[in-house]
Amino acid sequence: MVLTRVYVVYDGEPESPITRLAEAVVAGAASVPEVEVVQHTPEQASVEALVAADAIVLGSPNWHGPTATLKALLDKAGLAWERGELVGRVGAAFTTGWSRAGGQEMTLLMLLHLMLAHGMIIVGLPWSRRMVRSGSYYGATSTGGPTEEDLAQAEALGRRTARYARWLKLGRGEETDEVEGGLFTQHTST
Repeated sequence: MVLTRVYVVYDGEPESPITRLAEAVVAGAASVPEVEVVQHTPEQASVEALVAADAIVLGSPNWHGPTATLKALLDKAGLAWERGELVGRVGAAFTTGWSRAGGQEMTLLMLLHLMLAHGMIIVGLPWSRRMVRSGSYYGATSTGGPTEEDLAQAEALGRRTARYARWLKLGRGEETDEVEGGLFTQHTST
């Protein structure tokens, strides 16, 4: 059995909105067979663990971008960037904020920009009716405390990220991916 490792790194206190979203991301990723999920705060995380992962999901409350604590961890990955050690890994992001126009999408884009600079493959959320009230194309979000819709978006992001990492690790054949209101089939050759 070949395990796929999803590494979820988020900056949050217990019971905080970002921690609740992180737990939903973890639950979604863990629902995919043969996926191992590791969940850390920036203080627990390491560049070595980032490099060992098949997928990395970053979460930060919106502090005019990612928190300084998460940014400090990511800044330590400069040598990994120079060596291309994260190229081809799957990446995704999630965030929380207290205001609808508080900049959550900017925080997501800043996290995704860093992953793109490492040559990672980004997974977002495709359009669904749920997105009228929750989430962003760029990743899972919440305004204030997460609603059930927000948690469902975070879980979907975790599941999608784990599936894509698994497909890439094993070589992808015909698979299906959930979209609200039905399934669509992805056809590729291995």
